[in-house]
Amino acid sequence: MNLSKGYLLALVGIFAVLSLMLVLPFVQYVLGAVLIAYVLSPLQGRLEEHVSSTVSALALVAVAVAGFIAPFIIVVWMVAGDAAALAEDLDPESLRLADLEGELEDAGIEVDLTEQLAEAGQGLGEAVLSQATELFGAITHLLVGLGLSLFLLYYLLKQGGAFLDWIRETTPLPGDVQDDLYGELDEVMQAVLLGHVLIAIVEGVIAGLGLFATGIPNAAFWTFVMVILSLVPLIGAFLVWGPASAYLLLTGEPLLAAGLFVYSAVVVGIADDYLRPVVVDRYADLSPAIIVVGVLGGIYAFGIMGIFFGPVVLGAFAATLSVVDDHYHHLEDR
Repeated sequence: MNLSKGYLLALVGIFAVLSLMLVLPFVQYVLGAVLIAYVLSPLQGRLEEHVSSTVSALALVAVAVAGFIAPFIIVVWMVAGDAAALAEDLDPESLRLADLEGELEDAGIEVDLTEQLAEAGQGLGEAVLSQATELFGAITHLLVGLGLSLFLLYYLLKQGGAFLDWIRETTPLPGDVQDDLYGELDEVMQAVLLGHVLIAIVEGVIAGLGLFATGIPNAAFWTFVMVILSLVPLIGAFLVWGPASAYLLLTGEPLLAAGLFVYSAVVVGIADDYLRPVVVDRYADLSPAIIVVGVLGGIYAFGIMGIFFGPVVLGAFAATLSVVDDHYHHLEDR
């Protein structure tokens, strides 16, 4: 390697690090834009046959706001409301603090649990008030991030094809190797989105309908929890609807408990046992280990977007190794 090449590579490394520093504060919003653009890109191609790329991209951004972002915000609002209701239910009477205080007094311990709880609540309120500035900053960051996501989504839809062509031209790999690599990555992406994320949403919603129908408190919150649990194989929504059935039984509703248990075991079980394999088998066959490690590790690495991109990263790594194994020795002759 001569001095000129080394200098150019050093410049590439420096600007790559600086660019990464610019992206990291908004990495979740960037990944969200990439995810939605991937889902909507086939529609962009079809619309461009009838209207300009600008009009089609703007129309799909509106579709994304109405079909993805707005429902997500509504779901988060409902879940937050249910979570707040759960916290409000934990009042001194529901916790039977008086009975607990009596038992402690019998044991020779005098304590005013109600007063202690009130002081703790007051302290929490003061802490929240003192963090008002940080809360304002978080809201500002959220609004800026959402605006950035919509901006990126528009340009990814409008110029995504040109961007992919540029990647193919600048990547130092033969065309057939790039075809195999991008084909493998596309299969992994579809397997994660359709074979696991979509199925998890379907399973969680189906199970959630049972919670709503049987009158389980805070059903929206628990439905959201079941969607997340359904993303992880071998765990699933049973960790919610099982205890929910037991709750109905203990509260004197044996018929509702039996109905919820049978409904969840049969309907949700069918969705998991039959729908998931049918969808996954059409695309890349990802090991449950990749999904479990990808989802859990992805949440820690990328936040909420890690639910989607964690398994994609691990699946893409396995796919890349497969392409390397198929083409590595042949590249020496080119």
